[in-house]
Amino acid sequence: MTLQSRQGPRPDYSKYMDLEEGWVDRRIFAEQAIFEQEMYQIFARCWIFLAHETQIPKPGDFITTYMGEDKVIVARQKDMSIKAFLNSCPHRGNRVCFADQGNTRRFVCNYHGWSFDTEGNLQGMHEEYCYEEGDIDKSQWGLKQVAQLDTYKGLVFATFDETAPSLEHYLGDFRWYLDALLDNEEGGTEFIGGCIKSVIGANWKFGVENFIGDAYHAGWTHDSGCRAMNDGNPFPPVDMQNSFHASVNGHGWEFGMEGVGDIFLLGRPRVMEYYNDIRPKMAERLGEARSKIFGSVASASIFPNVSFLPGIHTFRTWNPKGPWELELKTWVIVNKNMPDEIKDDITKGVMCTFGPGGAFEMDDGENWENCTKVNRGVVTRHEKLHYRCGISRQIDHPDFPGTIYRGQYNDSNQRLFYQRWADMMNAPSWSDVPTRYASKLNGRATRDIPSMKVA
Repeated sequence: MTLQSRQGPRPDYSKYMDLEEGWVDRRIFAEQAIFEQEMYQIFARCWIFLAHETQIPKPGDFITTYMGEDKVIVARQKDMSIKAFLNSCPHRGNRVCFADQGNTRRFVCNYHGWSFDTEGNLQGMHEEYCYEEGDIDKSQWGLKQVAQLDTYKGLVFATFDETAPSLEHYLGDFRWYLDALLDNEEGGTEFIGGCIKSVIGANWKFGVENFIGDAYHAGWTHDSGCRAMNDGNPFPPVDMQNSFHASVNGHGWEFGMEGVGDIFLLGRPRVMEYYNDIRPKMAERLGEARSKIFGSVASASIFPNVSFLPGIHTFRTWNPKGPWELELKTWVIVNKNMPDEIKDDITKGVMCTFGPGGAFEMDDGENWENCTKVNRGVVTRHEKLHYRCGISRQIDHPDFPGTIYRGQYNDSNQRLFYQRWADMMNAPSWSDVPTRYASKLNGRATRDIPSMKVA
C-alpha cells in the first residue's frame, strides 16, 4: 500500500491562502491534522537534506538524522558510496542507533540483538537457533532504504518517493544561487566542528519563511544585537533598487548586491579581509553578479526545511516535532581551502550570532515561539496573516534565474514558498505538481548562465 492510499480524501489546501491578495490562514501553523498531512505530502516525498559529505569521510562513518519525523541513519560504504535507511528495527520498531555520529561495522538493536551491516542488511540475531527454517528470510528484513539518494556539491539529500524527480531537477535553477555558497572557491565546502541542536516551541515553517525572505525584521528585531557585535554600528541600510528576491519552485534567496553586509554582521574583520582578497577570483569563477551576491545581507532556504546565511556561514535544518515544536540543527559551513585561523574566526562569529546563545538567534526564537503560541487560539487561528509586501514588484530580469521581485523588503519568497506548500499538499503524485516556473538554465551547467554586469 502506498503512502498516498493510506491518507484518504484531502481538503483543498489552496483555501488556506490567497497569494494574489497576499494573505495566509493561521491554521496551517496550528492544526494537528494539517501537520500530519505535511508529513505525508511533503516530508515523505520531497528531497530532504541529510548531511554534508565531509561529515562521513571514511567507510563506516555514519550520522543519524530525520526526514520529517522519521529517524534515519546515513552511512558511508566500503566503496565510498552513501546509503540511508530508517533508524528502526523491523522486529519491534526500536531505534537501532542512538549515537548522533560515529564509525562502526554494524548496527545492533539493543532490544533483541538483531544486527545490521552498514548497508542496512540483516546479518544475524540473538539466539538465532530459535528461528526454524522458513520463519524468516533475512534478505527481506533489513532496514528500510530511502527510495533515492543523491548529492549536490557536498550536500547529501534523499527522498522516500521513488517517483520523485531527480535531485538536479528538484533544485533546478536554484543551483545557480547555491553555487555562490558551495562553489565560490576551488575545493568546495565542508562542515566544521559539531552539530548544535536546540528545541524551539515553534512551527517549523516559521523558521523556513524567516530565512527565505524576511529581511524586513532584521533592522528592528536584531538592531541591538547588531550594535553589540559591531561597536555600536546599526544594521546596514538596504538599497531597495539594487536588492532582490529570487524563488525557484519554493526555494528562495533574498539578497543585496553590496557584497559585505552579512560578513560585516559576523563581526570578524579578518573574514572580511579574506573575502576581499578572493573576490576577484570569485568573479572569474562564477561571474560578477554572484561575487556581489555572496557576502551581502542575504538569507536563503531550500524547500522544505533547509536554511542558511551565506555570508555568516550558518547552515541549518528545521526538523518538525509536531505542529508546535521544532528541533533546530545548526552547522558551520566554510570553504575547505580557507586558512585555519579564518575558519576559527567564522566559527566564533557564528556562535556569537546564530548559535543558541547568539545575539540574533535568541531574538528570532522568541518571536517564532510567540507566533506559534498565539496562533493556537481557537478564535485567533481563523484569522488571516498579511503577506502582501512588495506584491506588485515582480520584474523580468535578464540574468537572474527564478521568479524575481525587486527590493529586499518583500514577502514574495514567502508567498511562493506557501504556493509550493499548497501545491505539494494538494498533489496526489509528483506528476500532479504544477509547473510554475520555466527554467533559464535548460539543463546547462550553472556557470554557463550569463553574468550580470555590476557597476
